[in-house]
Amino acid sequence: MVKRIFDILFSIIGLIFFSPCFLLVSILIKADSKGPVFYLQERVGRNGLSFKIIKFRSMITDQNHNSTITTANDNRITTIGKIIRKLKIDELPELINILIGNMSFVGPRPDVPGYADLLKGEDRLILKLKPGITSLASLKYINEEAILASVEDPIRYNKEVIFPDKVKLNLNYYYNHNIWIDIKVIFATVFYILKKIFEN
Repeated sequence: MVKRIFDILFSIIGLIFFSPCFLLVSILIKADSKGPVFYLQERVGRNGLSFKIIKFRSMITDQNHNSTITTANDNRITTIGKIIRKLKIDELPELINILIGNMSFVGPRPDVPGYADLLKGEDRLILKLKPGITSLASLKYINEEAILASVEDPIRYNKEVIFPDKVKLNLNYYYNHNIWIDIKVIFATVFYILKKIFEN
């Protein structure tokens, strides 16, 4: 209950505070490439129920590309897309998902359909959690696209190394999560974003 009140309150504050950013990014996306401002994708949420995650579109609209893995050097990423992905600004519209109630600020990142099917036994407890914008796993793999770009087989590396480790971290969060851990994760995420902004 406390977590939901926190999510509602701060998602509303966030949407109001970042409204000028929403407008600016929307204009830049439309000026940079053809296609919609927002990108909607099916993800698996709490209890295995699917929902549409909302992001700023950071890639060209390529209907023929079916890969769910994105590396830092993916040629589908637009010019403005590289910037908003690096600063995690493309995730801002997920505040709408939080307000609606199918996401939280902190929780396991929601996977595309198929990955949830790989969860077996105790690991499926993760699906009892509401997915989040950020998490302990997200912080550890905050440079995931760069990591995947550095390996020979990104799809295999993600399946055999990154995904299992994220499951372990998310399961640990399931057993130990509380509002104070959430606040620490949020502050760590904000600190990373601010650091990236001042580096540029």
